[in-house]
Amino acid sequence: MITVRRAEERGHTVIDWLDSWHTFSFDTYHDPRYENFRSLRVINEDIVKPGAGFHPHSHRDMEIITYLLAGELEHKDSMGNGSVIRPGEVQRMSAGTGVTHSEFNHSKSQPAHLLQIWIYPEKKGLEPGYEQKAFSENQRRGQLCLLASNEPSPKTVKIHQDAQLYGSLLSARQSISHSFKSGRHGWIQVAKGEIDLNGKLLKAGDGAAVSEEKSVQITSKKDTEILLFDLA
Repeated sequence: MITVRRAEERGHTVIDWLDSWHTFSFDTYHDPRYENFRSLRVINEDIVKPGAGFHPHSHRDMEIITYLLAGELEHKDSMGNGSVIRPGEVQRMSAGTGVTHSEFNHSKSQPAHLLQIWIYPEKKGLEPGYEQKAFSENQRRGQLCLLASNEPSPKTVKIHQDAQLYGSLLSARQSISHSFKSGRHGWIQVAKGEIDLNGKLLKAGDGAAVSEEKSVQITSKKDTEILLFDLA
């Protein structure tokens, strides 16, 4: 079964410096049909104005992944980490017992376009942690590249949940597939472009929940960037 979540049906928040679309209930936006999907709690598509951003705020008991689509985002946190995230890089922050952080558009002239993803951890009270890794275009081009998983690896960021996150860049008419083990579920998020997903058309901003499917076939209609979650 594949259930499509259309981009235009998402929650939408617009303030002076932020244009944000919410796949799942978030802040003042609430949709009882879309509280979460399995351990996936938040997918926010954010566009942050130049020089602006999220002032210091706190989180706990959440795995937070930041994925840049365009521009640069500057990160600082109470663990002493400071970095600039760029397209092709994945940042993971385990909030655990509590972390305070800020995120600002590093550019004074160009907007930052990103996906912020929250995943429930396997248990509460974990020690806070931070990772950031770069993934080349060649690693993601025409194939599913594992970006994050619960298995320690020098090639991916580690999340404390039975979940895997893949990313892919597809040229027009390219196809990829992914098989799900018995009892597992998927979420596909179209960051850019347009795909055919097992006969269903998905455009930029669309997402799709996948359950009771042995596999998915993804064919791009144009240059496309997608994320695929494999979830317990």
